[in-house]
Amino acid sequence: MAKKSMIEREKKREALVKKYAEKRAALKEIVSDESKPMEERFRASLKLAKLPRNSSAVRLHNRCQLTGRPHAYYRKLKISRIALRDLGSSGQIPGMVKSSW
Repeated sequence: MAKKSMIEREKKREALVKKYAEKRAALKEIVSDESKPMEERFRASLKLAKLPRNSSAVRLHNRCQLTGRPHAYYRKLKISRIALRDLGSSGQIPGMVKSSW
C-alpha cells in the first residue's frame, strides 16, 4: 500500500490538471500559432509559465486503483502487477487462469 500522502498529492494534481486544462490549452494554442505576432506569443508563454506546475498533465503519475502503487502499472486494467496477481489467484478476474505448482 502506498503512502496516503502520496496518493492525496496525486489526487490534488489531478484536480489542478482538470481545473486549468482549458486555460492551458488556450495559451498553448496562442504560443504555437505562428501567424500571431511574436509579442503576443511571448506574453502567452509568460502566462503559461505563471500557471501552477502541478496543473500540467505531464506531472501526473499512473497509480494502482487498489493499492496506489506507482510502479508495474497495467494501463488497460488500471491496477499494478501485484494487485493483478492477487485478484487472479482468488479467481476474481474472469478468464484469467493462474497456475501454481
